[in-house]
Parts: sequence; C-alpha cells; structure tokens
Amino acid sequence: MSSSAAPNRLLGYFIGALGASFFSTKGIVIKLALLENVDAVTTLTWRMIIAVPFFAVIGYFGYRKQKAANGGQSVLNWRITAKICAVGIIGYYVASYLDFAGLNYISAQFDRLILLTYPIFVVVIGALWQRRKISAAAMIALGVSYGGLAIIFAHDIQLEGQNTVIGALLVLGAALAFAIYQLLAKPLIDQVGARLFTSIAMSAAGGMVILHFLATHEFADLILSQKAMWLMLAIGTISTVAPAYLIAISIGMVGPEPTAVLGNVSTIVTIVLAITILGEPFSLYHGFGAALVLCGVLLFTHMDHRAQKLPAGAAQLKKQP
Repeated sequence: MSSSAAPNRLLGYFIGALGASFFSTKGIVIKLALLENVDAVTTLTWRMIIAVPFFAVIGYFGYRKQKAANGGQSVLNWRITAKICAVGIIGYYVASYLDFAGLNYISAQFDRLILLTYPIFVVVIGALWQRRKISAAAMIALGVSYGGLAIIFAHDIQLEGQNTVIGALLVLGAALAFAIYQLLAKPLIDQVGARLFTSIAMSAAGGMVILHFLATHEFADLILSQKAMWLMLAIGTISTVAPAYLIAISIGMVGPEPTAVLGNVSTIVTIVLAITILGEPFSLYHGFGAALVLCGVLLFTHMDHRAQKLPAGAAQLKKQP
C-alpha cells in the first residue's frame, strides 16, 4: 500500500466513527419526540421532509460535476438509479422505520446496543457472499465488542419489562436491514460516488416514508408544537444529513465491514447522551461493557490497518489455508 493510502484509510476510520456518533443522536431525539406525543411515523416523515431537500440539492450539483468531468457523459442510467433507490429504501426506510418503532418499547441505550449487532450481520453475510473465511483477529475483535454488549444487555433486559421482546425484535430487524444496505451500497458507491449515491438513496427512501405517512395519518398530524419542531429539525440535519454522507464516504474509503464495526463507537455516545439528557440509569455493568466495546473497535481497526499494509504477495499467502 502506498504511503499516501495509510493516512487516507485512517481518515476513513475517523469519518466512519464520526458518522456513527451523529447517527447515535437519533434515538435520543426520538425519545424526546415521544415525550412530546409525536409518534414514530410522524417523526420519520418530518425527518425526510427536512433532509430530502438537502440531499436533492447536493445530489444535483454532484451530478453536474461528475457529468462535466466525464465529458458530458452521465454516470447514471435507469438500471443503476433503480438499484440505488432500492438500496436506499432498505437502508433508510425499512431500517429506520423498524428502529423508530422499536424505540416505543425500549430505552435509547438498549436500542443502540441491539442496533449495533448489524456489524455481525455485515461480516457474516459478506463472508458467505464472497465465500471467504472470517479471520481469527476479526472474530476476536467482534467477540470483545459483543461481549461488552452482552454484559450491558443482560443487565438492562431486567429493567425493560414485557415490551422488551417486541422492541428487541423490531430493532433487530432494523440491524439486519441496515447490514444488507451497507453490503449492497459499496459497489454502487464505487460506481457513482458517495455524494450522488446518498442523495438518490435518501430521496427514494423519503418518498416511501411520505407515502407511508399519507396512508396511515391525516395531513394535520404534521402540525406540531414549537419544541417538537426543533426536535424534527435536529433529527433531519444532525441525525440524518451529516451522518448519511459521512457513513457513505467511510464505506467508499475503507469498505463496509470496517465501517460497520466502527459503528460500535456510537454505543458510548448514546450512553452519555441517554444519561445526561434522558436521565436513563448507568451502572458498573454499563461502564465495563462500554470499555469492552471500545477495545474491540480499536482492535479491529488496528488489525484491518495492518492487513492493508501487507504486500500483495503476503496478503495472498495469508489467505491460503
């Protein structure tokens, strides 16, 4: 790997962690919106109403720039555009709706812990898809991270009551949908670029969300209090626009699996915000579990960084049984 590639990969790690941290504010904002009697579908709809214009404008200028760079030839065709729309609906409509709905039943911390199982889905599905083995180092890193999650899970599940199963299943479905999104997004991002991909994907998902709202709600349900509208603004910008582009850029720079595992950092961000803003409980179990999660993330990042520095021949030898 060239000397310039290593700093770029480290930058990709940082961007992925930053994007995951911004995304982690979503659960906090949704919980605050629920306190204002704003349901999941309405919150999701306002999120898209606010976010999609940003994506459309950024995507338009990104499209013009790419077209000019290609001598007037478009990087898009109907087939690629349809694929991007389908992937966007999986990642930003299906996954988001299941996640939002799950927060009706479980705490923000518990939601984040379950949602963070998506890196396991990414690694396992990616390995099965490409018919390759999962390295021992990756398994150790994942084991450390999810050992920490298991400790917190075992403690929190005793406090959540009988709604835990419903909420957990909804958020687990969101984790699976987001893992599929990340895997399918990578080749499309390579084709059209992160900015254009994210713009089209989020716009398609936004259209589906609005159709869902119109089918289940009255238009007047969009009229909210001033405090609730500030929350809608926050979830549309801080929790959606900024992290969506950061995550897409990270996937393009380091791939879906490292980006997925870096998402574990959002556990710590969510715990801090849940304690300080929502007043959720925090114990020694939470502290020890969060420490393990961070150690696992750092281990995986270090392992992946070293693997990228191997010469091509050494990398091939390492892959042999």
